[in-house]
Amino acid sequence: MCSPVHFDVVYSINPWMEPEKPTDAALAVAQWERLRSLYLGLGHEVELIEPVAGLPDMVFAANGATVVDGRVLAARFRHEQRAAEGPAYADWFRARGYDVHDAFHVNEGEGDYLVTGDRILAGTGFRTDRRSHAEAEHFLGLPVVTLDLVDPRFYHLDTALAVLDHEEVMYYPAAFTAEGRATLRELYPDAIEATEDDAAVFGLNAVSDGRHVLLPEQATHLIDALWARGFVPIGVDLSELLKSGGSSKCCTLEIRDAEPEAGA
Repeated sequence: MCSPVHFDVVYSINPWMEPEKPTDAALAVAQWERLRSLYLGLGHEVELIEPVAGLPDMVFAANGATVVDGRVLAARFRHEQRAAEGPAYADWFRARGYDVHDAFHVNEGEGDYLVTGDRILAGTGFRTDRRSHAEAEHFLGLPVVTLDLVDPRFYHLDTALAVLDHEEVMYYPAAFTAEGRATLRELYPDAIEATEDDAAVFGLNAVSDGRHVLLPEQATHLIDALWARGFVPIGVDLSELLKSGGSSKCCTLEIRDAEPEAGA
């Protein structure tokens, strides 16, 4: 995670960003701190990267890389305003001994790459270059399933779909092409389908540890559906960060370290 001490909306690269509206960095930090505290309270370890002045969106750590089995596919951002974030995250991982691959094609980390079980669901259409899907598959060692996004409000996959565990997801069907919807129905026939109201409050920008699901408290339909499926939803308020188009998942990059060898 990365503290939003430099958070501001000074440019617009998605429909949520309106630079003319005021932001409150102190409130953003307070809301982010509660999210971090929830992770710690649930027993998770939280690593921090130092925020860089001039990179107001660096708080959205999910976009910084994708990590599978200790291998790190560094992000390469589409917009110049965020370009320096990729090297900052890559340097953090290199300093800790990770195997880091500098991407050839544009990819925006876990914004568009969601690891679920033995595959990676990969978004494209607004940010991540479709060609990067093959690059990710080769380097990260998991098959990649391409999903095309069609609604500019849901410009990253993690705004339109959330992984709940290795076998379950929830998603907003209208964010995808007909082909993408068919693929998701085939892979996840029992998936939770979000309403437009759920999606509009970033209810799908959620983080699950397989039992607890942290998501915006306004996503009431999803919260009810999660309880019914045996998950424990935990509502969070990240309204300040939503001004830049991000919520719980955007703030959270999952570090999947290499599994120890048998007998080690």
